[in-house]
Amino acid sequence: MAYALQQLINGLTLGAMYGLIAIGYTMVYGIIGMINFAHGDIFMVSAFIAVTAFTLLAAADVSSIPLALTFVLIVSIFFTSAYGWAVERTAYRPLRGSTRLAPLISAIGMSIFLQNAVQLTQGARVKPIPPVIEGGIVLWDTPAFTVQIGWSQLLIIVTTVTLMAAFTWMITQTPFGRQQRSCEQDRTMAALLGVNVDRTISLTFMLGAALAAVAGVMVTVYYGVVDFFIGFLVGIKAFTAAVLGGIGSLPGAMLGGLLIGLIESFWAAYLWAEYKDVATFGILCLVLMLRPSGLLGRPEVEKV
Repeated sequence: MAYALQQLINGLTLGAMYGLIAIGYTMVYGIIGMINFAHGDIFMVSAFIAVTAFTLLAAADVSSIPLALTFVLIVSIFFTSAYGWAVERTAYRPLRGSTRLAPLISAIGMSIFLQNAVQLTQGARVKPIPPVIEGGIVLWDTPAFTVQIGWSQLLIIVTTVTLMAAFTWMITQTPFGRQQRSCEQDRTMAALLGVNVDRTISLTFMLGAALAAVAGVMVTVYYGVVDFFIGFLVGIKAFTAAVLGGIGSLPGAMLGGLLIGLIESFWAAYLWAEYKDVATFGILCLVLMLRPSGLLGRPEVEKV
């Protein structure tokens, strides 16, 4: 029981990170109906920005952990949001009126470009940093096993829940959220009613990139090592989480991320760790066969 509880904590932590990235996928899909396959690499860029910022703080002999985390989060969110804006302006906006296949190819090309750009500028080796947050709370101490939730795990879970609540409130209660939902329903009619569609889409890309930046900082703090290829695998799993929960649904993206994190954690602990990805995608296929719109997604009804 103690071992299972520890895996539950690990799975929730991993799922929270997947959920943060999945929200970025589902926001972009909800507003323009396109999968931003470069989103995982935006997350990877944010992780490298976080490593650079932590290295500069260590060189400046900054020892305050709250100050360091705040500084790294601000720097990472600023630069990653700028990346998100630049990607939308260069790779997606010129192709907005074309066929659906053209933006998809552009997104894959941008993903490859970001991977290779980081590999050329930062090198192919992994980038480690010293532990930033150590220690935790012992929840259950038995002779055979000790259940502990680390401070970094607690930080990830609390941050994810807070951001999830904030973004849900923003989309449902604020004027910008109403602009997003109007663009999702009909961009032409939204423009006729005075909504700046281009600005709304650009801000949505920047908000998704900001969430990826927070996830990149959390991953850097939690694992202490990054490389240029982490964006691909994490991005695919976050996209899977968005599809599993129901693409276009924010609660569905978070639910899908938590489910994938729990599946990976328990599968690796009790069965075969090398097949955890197979289990994740196998369960995704099963869910889509039984419920094609995802767990919380709504089937699209086209009126004629």
